[in-house]
Amino acid sequence: MKAQILKHIAPIDKKPLELVDLPTPQPKPGEILVKVAACGVCHTELDEIEGRLQPKLPVILGHEIVGRVEKPGPGATRFSIGDRVGIAWIHSACGKCHFCRSGRENLCPDFQGTGCQADGGYAQYTVVPEDFAYPVPARFTDAQAAPLLCAGAIGYRALRLSTLADGQVLGLFGFGASAHIVIQIAKYKYPKVRVFVFTRPGQKEHQELARKLGADWTGATGETPPAKLDCAVDFTPAWSPIVAALKALDKGGRLVINAIRKEETDKDSLLELDYSEHLWCEKEIKSVANITRQDSLEFLPLAAEIPIIPDVQEFKLEEANEALVLLKKGKIQGAAVLRID
Repeated sequence: MKAQILKHIAPIDKKPLELVDLPTPQPKPGEILVKVAACGVCHTELDEIEGRLQPKLPVILGHEIVGRVEKPGPGATRFSIGDRVGIAWIHSACGKCHFCRSGRENLCPDFQGTGCQADGGYAQYTVVPEDFAYPVPARFTDAQAAPLLCAGAIGYRALRLSTLADGQVLGLFGFGASAHIVIQIAKYKYPKVRVFVFTRPGQKEHQELARKLGADWTGATGETPPAKLDCAVDFTPAWSPIVAALKALDKGGRLVINAIRKEETDKDSLLELDYSEHLWCEKEIKSVANITRQDSLEFLPLAAEIPIIPDVQEFKLEEANEALVLLKKGKIQGAAVLRID
């Protein structure tokens, strides 16, 4: 099979992914072999490539996978050959620890990330335990469904953790693949909510898309919004939006950070954090760690019901490096997706 493989950590502008021929993997007991149709391109891949998140090396990246079951392994009975399935960031967990038993597989000490500790979807085929594959609603094309499996599902988790209630003010910091899905969830579930979107200075296309999707106000991170935020979700790779978000929060507000790693080059902005201005009066900071099976099982049908149809830019598997460079520069409108078949 054809696959894009990462052999060493490097800046993405060095285009380190290599297109190679590899043997098609074979499913073990309880696993399924999936023929990949599309795979989303996520900012987490940049974290892996550039070393902010350490993957196993070599590794096939990609954790927003849509494909069809090619072959079940021994004992795998949930899906039939030809069924369309999605594979998300969680590849597997132990199923035995107290986190797994309470439905928090995302905190399992043996958590395995798709495209990180286990090979992912930047390839023509991949394998996954059948318990960590999900039916994909027929409403979506393969390319549309791909970003829902991470950007959508983990955005759904972040929004739920924000404790947003109808009639409140929600702030979204960064408006890429995940945020442009979250705003649609918020507007559907909470019709009286006001959503304020903060982007990098000069990202007019992102702001225009936000307004198109129902944003009540858009501006650059650091600008003063027309009202205090009851809650906020940070989707950015930088530290400075955290400080800006905390400043914009109302008393008792909660900031949810939807990121696995932050770029170290911006961490000095935390020195600007002032307790009385940014944290006092019972403001909260909460992080999102990975994703659970339940997040995907709940979100995919909700996305079809709304419906959430992601804006996607499609690339060939051979163009994976180029897609990631554009993502790094903030030049992807909506979500980037690799077409594999």
